[in-house]
Amino acid sequence: VQLVESGGGSVQAGGSLRLSCAASGFTDRTYCMGWFRQAPGKEREGVASISTYDVTSYADSVKGRFTISQDKAKNTLNLQMIDLKPEDTAMYYCAARFSSSCGWFASLKTSAYNYWGQGTQVTVSS
Repeated sequence: VQLVESGGGSVQAGGSLRLSCAASGFTDRTYCMGWFRQAPGKEREGVASISTYDVTSYADSVKGRFTISQDKAKNTLNLQMIDLKPEDTAMYYCAARFSSSCGWFASLKTSAYNYWGQGTQVTVSS
């Protein structure tokens, strides 16, 4: 399984970015996918997740600003981020988990995911 993130960059506060994750190397039809982030000196945290049947979960800190989506035909996971804040600055990672429990729920816990991308940096300046 390979996960490759793209779309990171530097923006000013209030700006927008769209992250993408290209997934390959799997045939499982039931899976969870999520976006996580890790700022320097902090633990990796869940940002948004999506289940096989498009049920989404968000961290409270990003609700109303971030939107996770997936294009199953292209095996792509996206994260649209608007109204970015300096505290959103972090390395953002795409993650996947293959489980029959992923139909209607996708966890935001890092421990639930088996596969990780290399990350893409998001920097928001004030």
